[in-house]
Amino acid sequence: MTSPALIACSHGTRSAQGRATVAAIRAGLAEALPGVRVEEAYVDVEQPEVADVVARLAADGPAVLVPLLLATGFHTKVDIARAAAPFENVVVAEPMGPHDLLIEALLGRLADLPEGDSGRRPGDHVVLAAAGSSDPAAAVATRRMRALLEDELPVPVSVGYGAGASPSIPEAVAAARAAGADRVIAASYVLAPGHFAGLVAAAGADQVTAPLGTHPAVIDVLLERYVRAAARPAAGRGAGQLSSAATA
Repeated sequence: MTSPALIACSHGTRSAQGRATVAAIRAGLAEALPGVRVEEAYVDVEQPEVADVVARLAADGPAVLVPLLLATGFHTKVDIARAAAPFENVVVAEPMGPHDLLIEALLGRLADLPEGDSGRRPGDHVVLAAAGSSDPAAAVATRRMRALLEDELPVPVSVGYGAGASPSIPEAVAAARAAGADRVIAASYVLAPGHFAGLVAAAGADQVTAPLGTHPAVIDVLLERYVRAAARPAAGRGAGQLSSAATA
């Protein structure tokens, strides 16, 4: 039996580095899933649009639409769900987060900073810097990630958002300093270079981690989302079957 195609749906970006990062993530998925057709799709900025890709692949057989998005929100609940809705043979996987493996990726990026003890030295404060969304479920998911990250670090962890929710990343950085932090580290909870990564970099933290990018744990999360969705019973494979805050 042929495995369902994997539609890797990301937001889209004008950043050449961001596009290269997302392409490398797709390549990692294809390498881990030999024989599985892996196709790109986007909800904004880039082409091809997700609805067009879903319609084309659904004509050939079953497919799993995997959001390369860290939390639920408008793009998962509307753009992605709407694209899959007409097709019984297309199942939508859960968004990437929250997930324990993404904590592994965040810790890895913290360890990549010039001082490997970043986020572990007394006086440090880590701001989990997320893109943000006006959807309350996205904030719930991000707060869950904050709690999971704080469980792994001996220092305080707070949240800042690039848009759609408060506090903003600069506000969270300023609040950490006002609370007495000696060093504020912005942990970039974004997938790839682009607009939101730029907001994190410009927020005034003492150190800023790289986006999650192609960290092996990112690939593992996406593989898990694909495998779980592909194994969903036929009755549960209807369009837009999204769980907004599932954690492995």
